[in-house]
Amino acid sequence: MKKVVLAYSGGLDTSVAVKWFQEKGCEVIAYLADVGQGRDFKSVKKRAFAAGASKVVIDDLKAEFVKDFVFPALKANAIYEGKYFLATALSRPIIARGLVRTAHKEKAGCIAHGCTGKGNDQVRFEVTAMILDPELEIMAPVREWELTTREAEIKYALDHKIPIDVTRKKPYSIDKNIWGISIESGKLEDPWYEPPEDIYQMTVGLNKAPSKAGYAEIQFVKGIPVKVNGRAMKPVALVEYLNKLGGKHGIGRSDLIEDRLVGIKSREIYEAPAAFILVEAHRALEQLTLDRETVHFKEKVTLEYSRMVYNGLWYSTLKRAMDVFINETQKRVTGTVRVKLHKGHAVAVGRKSTYSLYRENLATYGEGDVFDQSLAKGFIELFGLPYKKG
Repeated sequence: MKKVVLAYSGGLDTSVAVKWFQEKGCEVIAYLADVGQGRDFKSVKKRAFAAGASKVVIDDLKAEFVKDFVFPALKANAIYEGKYFLATALSRPIIARGLVRTAHKEKAGCIAHGCTGKGNDQVRFEVTAMILDPELEIMAPVREWELTTREAEIKYALDHKIPIDVTRKKPYSIDKNIWGISIESGKLEDPWYEPPEDIYQMTVGLNKAPSKAGYAEIQFVKGIPVKVNGRAMKPVALVEYLNKLGGKHGIGRSDLIEDRLVGIKSREIYEAPAAFILVEAHRALEQLTLDRETVHFKEKVTLEYSRMVYNGLWYSTLKRAMDVFINETQKRVTGTVRVKLHKGHAVAVGRKSTYSLYRENLATYGEGDVFDQSLAKGFIELFGLPYKKG
């Protein structure tokens, strides 16, 4: 009997996949990676067994996820197409690594996932697994089975008495971890359709956000946040705290017509309060502590870095090489940034650092100005020389 380790979320696709594999004569080990979904994993475990799993493995990866995946992406200011903070994309390589590790431990020759043939996650899971162990077989039942629509999957689950949360009335696909939430499918597939308030889980609507602004003073050491409002916090606790604080102020929502790796556009709704706040603060500190050429070049690297993560190339040579560059830029990104939180906005309104390159006596237009403005004429002549005609 073929033994399969399935990345199991407890959602519709993977719950149906357990039963589908079982009907094909496979033994299924359900692998549950805890990357901060906030789920009741005991009930998810029961659901996996109810669907037909022979064993359930629960792997708490939250601390590792934030330290080794989220914070490196933060140092890169990684955002895909200006709105997506890559929460789901960042979780896939660590889950894939857990799948491979579990397959080795359980002596399984196959791993599987519940991704569709239209999405990006299939690439993220499979390319990561290929890099880590090219000998493992990879199966993707959603690409193979006869259940061609989400409605057909729901009917299959109901017919086989598989417990699911999805209904025909509210057929959203939701992926959540500590760095953010991705929401798609159902009525959201119409780009003209306004997302209803009931889809949001981490943020309040602007009409319910406080009228009074809040503030978060975030202290960084070498690009890594270590304190909020003077209180030292471990990585997981820090992100969770800012998610709650930002969500309270309606911060972190994105509505994006996104370019998928497979070549189609999709409509995605995202929530990422902590990411909104931390990237705003981190950028502000970099602008204070990095020289002009480094800031400008890093912006180019950020775009490529975000694309590489989105495309599932976390363990690629180029991505690892970019990490070396980014870590070099972070050596002086130490200091504190004050962020104002108000009605969906997170704005850096103060920053300080012992490594600051800002000099008030050069920037000021008031008393104490030491900038020799007479030098500007010659500078402009030289700078404009290539563009003079005649």
